[in-house]
Amino acid sequence: MSALFNFHSFLSVVLLVICTCTYVKMQFPTILQQKTGFRGFFWKAARIGERLSPWVAVGCFAMGVSIIIF
Repeated sequence: MSALFNFHSFLSVVLLVICTCTYVKMQFPTILQQKTGFRGFFWKAARIGERLSPWVAVGCFAMGVSIIIF
């Protein structure tokens, strides 16, 4: 089943994109300088990861626990 149609998988993909974009922006800040277009989506995901990092961390932890248990 595609990750777009399964809500649990969709949330996993969204959390992974946010975490990955935040990591890439911290390591290579020039890659995500553009705030519009295709790379603008990843810039916004990195911004969410920067500003809501405690909540993203809790979400990643909860998602990991739910994947292990369920």
